[in-house]
Amino acid sequence: MSRPLPPKPVRWPIWILAIIAGAASAETCDELNSLSLGHTEIVSASSIAAGSFEAPGRGGRFGSQAYAALPAFCRVEAISRPAAGSDIGIEVWLPTTNWNGKLQAVGNGGWAGSISHSAMAGAVAAGYAATSTDTGHQGGTPNFSAERDKLIDFAYRAVHEMAVTAKAVTESFYERPHTQAYFAGCSTGGRQALTAAQRYPDDFDGIVSGAPAYYPSHIQGTQVWIAQVSNRSDAARIGETEFRLVNDRAIAACDTIDRVEDGVIENPSECRFDPAVLACPADGGNACLAPEQVETVRMIYQGPAASNGTNLFPGLVRGSELGWATLSGAEPLSLARETYELLVYDDSDWHWQDFDADSDFATAVERIGPLMDSNDADISAFVERGGKLILNHGWNDPGIPPGGTIRYYEAVQATLGATDSDQSVRLFMVPGMNHCGGGTGTDQFDAVAALDRWRVTGQAPERIEAERRVNGETVRTRPLCAYPEVAVYDGSGSTDETSNFSCR
Repeated sequence: MSRPLPPKPVRWPIWILAIIAGAASAETCDELNSLSLGHTEIVSASSIAAGSFEAPGRGGRFGSQAYAALPAFCRVEAISRPAAGSDIGIEVWLPTTNWNGKLQAVGNGGWAGSISHSAMAGAVAAGYAATSTDTGHQGGTPNFSAERDKLIDFAYRAVHEMAVTAKAVTESFYERPHTQAYFAGCSTGGRQALTAAQRYPDDFDGIVSGAPAYYPSHIQGTQVWIAQVSNRSDAARIGETEFRLVNDRAIAACDTIDRVEDGVIENPSECRFDPAVLACPADGGNACLAPEQVETVRMIYQGPAASNGTNLFPGLVRGSELGWATLSGAEPLSLARETYELLVYDDSDWHWQDFDADSDFATAVERIGPLMDSNDADISAFVERGGKLILNHGWNDPGIPPGGTIRYYEAVQATLGATDSDQSVRLFMVPGMNHCGGGTGTDQFDAVAALDRWRVTGQAPERIEAERRVNGETVRTRPLCAYPEVAVYDGSGSTDETSNFSCR
């Protein structure tokens, strides 16, 4: 009698092996406490049960709900000291089941100074291992800036240290390397994103840069300049009533350029609204602007110019006026004033009222440009290794003029050439969106998912689906179109449904 044949070995699909590996790794989280990473110290590695994480301080932009839905994960806290004055806080969160094999780093806002826990939560909920840094200091103020090492860490080094640390921790925990590493950030995080592409092209395979504060010498200079021109005289000041008046008239003039009346200017660059139509008549009037107020509005639309007439940076766009109080109040935006007072001039007696566009922009470029500006359009090293970059910016951003991001995108196109740029870089302008979210447009969209599809399939995104939500309910969907295309209504069906729009 013949013996039965031994059973054939089971060949598990890769995705099942990944789940098994992730589950097994959950028991080894504490072993990461002994991981040796050179100048980076593992402070703590602890297992966090599903839904039990409590962020230090306030819950962050997305609140406690971001944590209640989290799966179980291994939380690693580390300190990196690449220089004598460095003290860079880093966290890495590693889901213990259903890891998608990828790493997502998330950015900061303002002066940073804390771990972006809520953004990490969103990444982990989507299946990623996630990482964030406090950029080397505690607290969202520039008090650290007098220490050179800490300023370098904030400017660019901390994000690189985070990437190196997170990759090593992730590989150690899962006993295999990640398949993709992404970075996603907005505002300061958008600057961090472009800094990574320019200075450390090997750190990330794909990058999302939203509303990037990539050019501090010019962006913060523009912010100071707007406050200056808005306060050049009592007659020039504009307030909430005037903001609303100008916004109402701009929307009325340009809302239907796209043949859809929805309270949103689809493409403000096509809007030719002239605030002069609001000038007060000789006999006065209630719904009007004084001549100097008209000039203030015009100047903010145009942006700062040198004495020879050359535009130094774009202004804010038509349709964004409801947010202008951010920059045109009695004082400049604090981050802008602090950048010039502390970083450019190192002079607490510096007076923003005396700002001179010709000299102050040039001085800022000289003194902080090499350290802080991330305006280098040559990202060929990042592109040549297959890196993908998605830029996005809300048209109604009242803080960082969106035209600056368009300028950077066009500079990248000119530097890389049409073919390489088309295969590696996309810009998506978001009608009606304010700074990194909010506003009257479809401000909810997943740029990281679009980036991931691009990297995995090689198919560049031509449109990204977006939603507008009110009280948690989706009231409108629209496509965000790859610049310079815009969403065009097909002529039939609801104007609140994305299926009825094409990118043209």
